[in-house]
Amino acid sequence: MTTTKAVRVASLVTAINVLVASGFSIAAIIRPQYLLPAGSVPTEASLLLAMYAAARTIPLALFALGAIYRQATPALLILGALAGAVQLLDAGIGLFEHDLGKCAGPLFIAVVQFFVVYLLHRADHAAKAPHFQADGRP
Repeated sequence: MTTTKAVRVASLVTAINVLVASGFSIAAIIRPQYLLPAGSVPTEASLLLAMYAAARTIPLALFALGAIYRQATPALLILGALAGAVQLLDAGIGLFEHDLGKCAGPLFIAVVQFFVVYLLHRADHAAKAPHFQADGRP
């Protein structure tokens, strides 16, 4: 895969990842009943936790979108891996809650995110490697 194609794929997946994560944290502030377990009542504590989540996901989204806009491959590699780790931890929370949907969705996104980060790293590394001519000269 060429570096350009890998950057495009990683940019798309990372953008979707961080926008979805930010959307969920914003939804938890605005309409917490959509994200709380069935039968739970929104409280001041749930609002506070939602604001903590938003305080982490929104800056990650902004920095990732900035890296995507600038096509900054090193930043995209780091922020993409971080976004994947966040989703992996979200899957762990879903597992803890015994909620298949809250586990499977983030786990799927994490796996796809880590895969595109791997592809981008591999393509970037191959592009930076010295290329030799048939006679061995660089």
